Amino acid sequence: MSPRRFIYSRSPWEKMAGHCRAVVDGRWVLVSGTVGYDARAARLPKGAKAQAEVALDIIGHALREAGATFFDVVRVRVYVASRADVPMVSAVIKKRRAPVQPANTTVCAPLAVAEARVEIEVTALKRQRRARGAARRAR
Repeated sequence: MSPRRFIYSRSPWEKMAGHCRAVVDGRWVLVSGTVGYDARAARLPKGAKAQAEVALDIIGHALREAGATFFDVVRVRVYVASRADVPMVSAVIKKRRAPVQPANTTVCAPLAVAEARVEIEVTALKRQRRARGAARRAR
């Protein structure tokens, strides 16, 4: 059994709340709720679409560090501050995860980060990689 690994993105909220960006436990990767905080600019971009793009960039980086990709994502949870932003945020997420169609929940609610318009979390199950010999024998 492999040890649990923790992945950090150095967001200000990780230190404040005492959590990490993602936890890797065996084949499972659980990525924390992620807002579109642009660390280079030290701000949230304006608008839900831009924030969703940045949040997915951060999530993609965490997945790669965990040895996974968006193709491994089995569940997406989306929290949107305004119902009016749901179609735009949904379109961004759909574009990024296509052709994978994970289970999804979208909730409209006030977010903990005041300026945030969207927060996204994902759960991934890394695919088992078969040995080359096993793959050939399966054909």
